[in-house]
Amino acid sequence: MVRKPVVSTISKGGYLQGNVNRRLPSLGNKEPPGQEKVQLKRKVTLLRGISIIIGTIIGAGIFISPKGVLQNTGSVGMSLTIWTVCGVLSLFGALSYAELGTSIKKSGGHYTYILEVFGPLPAFVRVWVELLIIRPAATAVISLAFGRYILEPFFIQCEIPELAIKLITAVGITVVMVLNSMSVSWSARIQIFLTFCKLTAILIIIVPGVMQLIKGQTQNFKDAFSGRDSSIMRLPLAFYYGMYAYAGWFYLNFVTEEVENPEKTIPLAICISMAIVTIGYVLTNVAYFTTINAEELLLSNAVAVTFSERLLGNFSLAVPIFVALSCFGSMNGGVFAVSRLFYVASREGHLPEILSMIHVRKHTPLPAVIVLHPLTMIMLFSGDLDSLLNFLSFARWLFIGLAVAGLIYLRYKCPDMHRPFKVPLFIPALFSFTCLFMVALSLYSDPFSTGIGFIITLTGVPAYYLFIIWDKKPKWFRIMSERITRTLQIILEVVPEEDKL
Repeated sequence: MVRKPVVSTISKGGYLQGNVNRRLPSLGNKEPPGQEKVQLKRKVTLLRGISIIIGTIIGAGIFISPKGVLQNTGSVGMSLTIWTVCGVLSLFGALSYAELGTSIKKSGGHYTYILEVFGPLPAFVRVWVELLIIRPAATAVISLAFGRYILEPFFIQCEIPELAIKLITAVGITVVMVLNSMSVSWSARIQIFLTFCKLTAILIIIVPGVMQLIKGQTQNFKDAFSGRDSSIMRLPLAFYYGMYAYAGWFYLNFVTEEVENPEKTIPLAICISMAIVTIGYVLTNVAYFTTINAEELLLSNAVAVTFSERLLGNFSLAVPIFVALSCFGSMNGGVFAVSRLFYVASREGHLPEILSMIHVRKHTPLPAVIVLHPLTMIMLFSGDLDSLLNFLSFARWLFIGLAVAGLIYLRYKCPDMHRPFKVPLFIPALFSFTCLFMVALSLYSDPFSTGIGFIITLTGVPAYYLFIIWDKKPKWFRIMSERITRTLQIILEVVPEEDKL
C-alpha cells in the first residue's frame, strides 16, 4: 500500500521540516568521490532477529511479574492459566505482525501500520505517546530491575538503598544509549551474547524446578484454583503483568528495513522465538511454585533470588548477575528497536527532522537513540515500578490492538495486496478484541493510572494540529528551528539518509 509521505504536506521551514541543508554544514557542497552512502544497512540476520525478539522479551518480566499476576488472580492455578493465555495471545499478536511486516516492508512497527491504515493523526498520537510515556516508562522499569539485581549480591544481609538502585540504573541506561549510538554490529553481537545469558538464567530456574517435581514436591499445586478471593475486574491488571513479561515480540518489525530477506526472516524468527519464550515462561512459573508457596511469593521482591537461595546454595549468588544481564539485554534490544520508530516518524514528518539523520561514519541513527536518555531519566527518578507498569500498559496495548485491527481492515480494503505470509483471520480478530477489551476494562480496574495514560494519549490530538497542521508559525520560530537543527548536525555529525559523505 503506497501513500504520499507526510513530509510533503508540511510547509518548508516549519517546526518539523525546516529548510535545513541536506548535509553537514562543515562539509561544504563538495562530495568526495567513491564514498559510501550514509544509510542503515541490512545487518539483521535470522540469528540476530531471534536474539532481538528473545533478548527483548526475556528481561525483568519473568522475574518480577509473577508477583503481580498472582496478586491479581488470587490462586496458583489461575496464575498459571494467565501465563499460558498471555503466551498464546502473544503468539497470535506476533503472527499478525509477521503478516504486517512482510506486507508493509517499512520499519517503525505499530506506528507504520497505523499510519498506513488509519492515517497521520492516529499515527502521530501513537509516536507522541511512545515518546512521552511508553518507551521512557518501559526502559525505566526494566532498568530498575537491572539496578536491583546487579546490586543484590552486595546487599545480602540488608535492604538495598533506593538511591543506590537508581544511580546504578542511570549508569546502565547511559551505557546502553552509548552502545547503540556507536555501532549497529556491536549492539547486535552483544544482544546475541546476552540472549544466551538470559536463556541460561531461565534454565538455572527450570532444571531444579523439574527435579523438584520428579521428587514429588507438588504440595503447592493441590487445590490450585482455591485461594484468596480476587475480583474478576482485577484480571486486566493480571493480564497487563503477563503481557508485559511477553512484550517484545513486536520489536523486529521496528527494524524491517534492516532485516535480511524480511519475507522469510521475520515469520521464522517470530515463530521460533515465541515457542521458546512461551514454554520457558510457563515452566519457570511452575518451577517457582515447586519451592515457594503463594503467600511467600507475594512477600518476595525478587522471586528468582528467593527461589535460588532455597535450592542452589552458594551458586544462588550467580542468579542475580544472570538476571541483571538479562535485563541489560532487554534494555539494549528495546532501545535498538524503538530508536528506529522515532527515525521513521521523523522521516514521515511527525518528529523533528534531526531524528531522521544518521551518523556520517558509524551509520547509526544517533539522534533517535539519545533523545530517549533525558526522558528515561525523568521517568526513572519520578515514578515507582507498579504505577509505571500500569501507566504504560494502557497506551501500549491500545495501539497494538489498533494496529492488528488494521490488518483485518487491509484484508477487505486491499484484497490483492502482496502477502508472503498470511494468518487465519480469527487470529488477528481474537487478539485485537482481547487487547481493546482489556484496555477498556482496565479503566475500571485502575482508573487513576490508566486515566492518566488516557489523558496524556489525548494530548496528542492538539499537539498534532499545533506541530503538524499549523503551517503559519512565526518567522522567528522557523529560523530558530533551522538554526537548532544545523547546530545539532554539526555537533552530532549527522546527515539525512540519502546524502553521501
